[in-house]
Amino acid sequence: MAWFLPARRYVAAMPLLCLSAALLLAPARLSIAADGPAPFVPQFDKDDRLTFPADYREWVYVTTGLDMAYGPAMRMGHSMFDNVFVNREAYLAFKQTGTWPEKTTFVLEVRGAADKGSINKSGHFQTPDVMGLEVHVKDTARFHNDGWGFYSFDTDKATPPPAEQLPVEQSCYSCHRDHGAVDTTFVQFYPTLFPVAADKKTLSAAYLAEKH
Repeated sequence: MAWFLPARRYVAAMPLLCLSAALLLAPARLSIAADGPAPFVPQFDKDDRLTFPADYREWVYVTTGLDMAYGPAMRMGHSMFDNVFVNREAYLAFKQTGTWPEKTTFVLEVRGAADKGSINKSGHFQTPDVMGLEVHVKDTARFHNDGWGFYSFDTDKATPPPAEQLPVEQSCYSCHRDHGAVDTTFVQFYPTLFPVAADKKTLSAAYLAEKH
């Protein structure tokens, strides 16, 4: 018995073999797609309060600041780190366009800073203590002021309860609107995304004027 097909029969059988292989692989591909994470969408309860995105630490990390202040410096007697995360879908869209899509969600995580511990002899490192959690959401249908809403969450509980939107009179809105490099966000402090905005020419006129 021959262990190969004559050339003509082999060529004729190729499409059938390829089709069979494709049909066999299709369920596996569908399974992989179904098992992947669903796109993030901010969730609001019946009272229009934002549900805290508990898995934000699995998002894309964009920057960390140490003792940053946008107004007159305040003496707090301790240092703090500000870590910023953004949902992956928004990050990938920004890399392509230099702008933030609808439903973009940032989490600002404030952690304590320590200078004594283990083998550290100088500088600061982050501690497990979460001192603040703030969320910034883009939803132009919901937020009619400039399309963004700010939320501050209680850090005393392992799972922060839903939070109400901060009033638009608070300074965070005007500060971001007047000084944010892209769409009211501080991309000027995001080292891997600022070059994208500069290349795509999406830096705000206000930021460019302030820069010079």
